[in-house]
Amino acid sequence: MKKLYYSANALLILMLVLLGSCKKSENSNLTENTKKQKKAIEYKKPESAVSYQIQNTKEWLKLNEADSSKMDIVYALNRTDKANFKKLDSVVIPADFSGDLVYYLPFPLHVSALEDVSKIILFSYPTQTFAAYENGELVYTGPTNMGRKKDPTPTGLFFTNWKAEKTTSTFNDEWDLKWNFNIENKLGVGFHQYELPGYPASHSCLRLLEKDAKYLYKFADEWILKDKENVKVKGTPVIVFGSYNFDRPKPWLQLASDPKALDISESEIESQVKPFLLQILENQKLRESEQTSSL
Repeated sequence: MKKLYYSANALLILMLVLLGSCKKSENSNLTENTKKQKKAIEYKKPESAVSYQIQNTKEWLKLNEADSSKMDIVYALNRTDKANFKKLDSVVIPADFSGDLVYYLPFPLHVSALEDVSKIILFSYPTQTFAAYENGELVYTGPTNMGRKKDPTPTGLFFTNWKAEKTTSTFNDEWDLKWNFNIENKLGVGFHQYELPGYPASHSCLRLLEKDAKYLYKFADEWILKDKENVKVKGTPVIVFGSYNFDRPKPWLQLASDPKALDISESEIESQVKPFLLQILENQKLRESEQTSSL
């Protein structure tokens, strides 16, 4: 009888443990799903359908220069900064400024093909814009000025390497680069703050507005080195894609006749990412295990 009693108790305890384990697993899955849902950002849509017109820069500035929210959208639309905007003869202006910046730039708000990728940065050469995604959700976007015709920015998959709040250009030691994040160590290519004249003008680097450079500086991860010459874990994936037609007018001027002329579709991003996805996920797994082991 004692054996039967102890056996029954042991069985009861085992059942309770299994039930607790299942419940814990369910809660864990629920928490994970909740976290994924929370990553979606609610952006404010423009009150009317987005449309654009070409306007004289000086005339438009007289009426709108004091409105910083408008200026931020217009700088991004014309791929330029405050100092260089005033030098432009004519600029692209939206008819409705009521929406968030994401609705005036070409990247999609969600990309299903990126849902398993914790973090990635994409640079579009044709549209001169960039986007940062977390698990397929667009978390940040802005303008860029990439490599000029003589010194094009290399395309393909890269990973963020080392970073520095301020460093000196390898091309010209008189150029100070702020919030610099290297993505190609041998060629000295990286993204950083520098003036945006409103067209691809760099010596292969990816120029950014200062606020955007600061964001990506914090967003991306540095590499983890095994020793001075060997990389243990690469940083955040960066994909640079497409080409720029230097012999034609600035592509964003097309927006006046076709507001969707520069839109980048989910399927286009999927096709750009697909050849590199396995490599990206393998490096992501390495980083996760490295972070776990260091706890």
